[in-house]
Amino acid sequence: MRRAAASKHRDLASREPIDKTIQAYHMIGRLSIDREGILDRVSSDASRLQELGYRQQLRRGLGVFSTFSIGVATVAPVVGLYAIFGLGMNLSGPVWVWLLVLSLVGQVLVAVVYAELASEFPIAGGPYQWVRRLIGPDAGIFTGLIYLVAVSAALATVAFLAAPWFAQLLGLQPSPGGHMLLSFCVLLASLLVNAGGVQVVRVAVNFGIAAEIIASMLIGSMLLVFFRTHDVTVLFSSMGAPTSLGTALATLAVCGWAFVGFDASASVAEETTGAGANVPRAILAATAVVGIAVVLVAVAVILATGDLQAVISGSEMDPVTATVVASLGDWSRMPFLAVVAITFFACCISMQAYLGRVIFSLARDGVLPFSRKLASVSEGRKVPLVAMTTMTLIASTCLLLGFNEGAVGTMISFGTAGLYITFLLVVAAALYARLSGKWRPEGSLRLGALGTPVNVAALVWLLFETINIAWPRVELAPPNAPVWQVWAAIWVFAVVAALAVIYIGAWRRKNLAAE
Repeated sequence: MRRAAASKHRDLASREPIDKTIQAYHMIGRLSIDREGILDRVSSDASRLQELGYRQQLRRGLGVFSTFSIGVATVAPVVGLYAIFGLGMNLSGPVWVWLLVLSLVGQVLVAVVYAELASEFPIAGGPYQWVRRLIGPDAGIFTGLIYLVAVSAALATVAFLAAPWFAQLLGLQPSPGGHMLLSFCVLLASLLVNAGGVQVVRVAVNFGIAAEIIASMLIGSMLLVFFRTHDVTVLFSSMGAPTSLGTALATLAVCGWAFVGFDASASVAEETTGAGANVPRAILAATAVVGIAVVLVAVAVILATGDLQAVISGSEMDPVTATVVASLGDWSRMPFLAVVAITFFACCISMQAYLGRVIFSLARDGVLPFSRKLASVSEGRKVPLVAMTTMTLIASTCLLLGFNEGAVGTMISFGTAGLYITFLLVVAAALYARLSGKWRPEGSLRLGALGTPVNVAALVWLLFETINIAWPRVELAPPNAPVWQVWAAIWVFAVVAALAVIYIGAWRRKNLAAE
């Protein structure tokens, strides 16, 4: 009776965010969904969460569009493309876009597996919760800790890379200390937005999505239609760049950096209305939209760049901005800088939001130190504010690595490799559980006979690409980088994995002693 009364109270308390969720459904054309239908979904979501062992603590107020937006903002096509365009051209020339497409196909397979898992287990903290249920607590905690460290490094990296854009926008030439301060300000501003609750995050992220559309779809289309200087046949040429197997594999490793973060949609499952159906849709839609945007802009910039040899040789350090400004005119520089800065900010907001939910999920199960505090939810906004604040402080500490070029390069290398290792652990766990009969998908998204082939294909891709990304390569390291930095992804993962195993052992002994 108490549970029923509590559930009813939660439903009534959720009416205001539900009204806004209805608006999101209207935006994507789901006009048949009415108020009572949404209320029924909230009640169903709470019941499903209770079946999975948890009570509703976070406030449900996100529709499918908002959950999709969080995924897109985290993958951040503009941010991803800026990170890889120059490297891709330098390594393989214009033909690198086909390796970008190959990487996208591989990640779509991973996203399909993730979507099926999210449909079955719509819980905050996705990968940790999924592996815990498919394999067991120890494997789940190991996956969760790797995921936590990798996303923390990625969050610090995005904040670090965002600072130069804000500096240009403000007309600043910051010192290393000023760079760190700007990065910290980006993290702090992101935390303030997240503290406002999921509805504030929704507005901020949707604004970022508008910037993404302008900076990718709109500008990319304009470059293709009005400012193309090369024939499409150039996309099949290396234009003098190396064409060896080694450079192709290095380029494919770089391409993998562009398509991570779609799992962010799964981490806000407990705040999504109709999570079992809407989170999988959001994951797949985010992956598809980001993939199209990244490939479109990559092709458009290549075809619109006047001097491709300057880009391939590396003499043009910022080929995307240079091409946009050369095509649209000098007036476009500041607006374009503003749009890119907004996309970086939206990416930070989204990453901070889902990282907070990962910590919340681990702490709720008593896995982390100070779990009671980390699992607490703010009274008014119903967000894991303590968890998000803690990770902001940790990411801010990681920013101190920016004073050393080698150290920040190590952080960036492990951030990407750690995310792919998490993908690999989740997909391997899904295949094991599927083949052993431990998991028979019963969510709204079921692949049926295609489930095993898709899962196998995703696993093969991740085995290859994870090793490929972690492989020590001098050409992807800064000039004259020491050996330890070239091998950064491997030795950092080994250290983190060893510490995770030690921690799990200590955690188990503590639990046994408590019993």
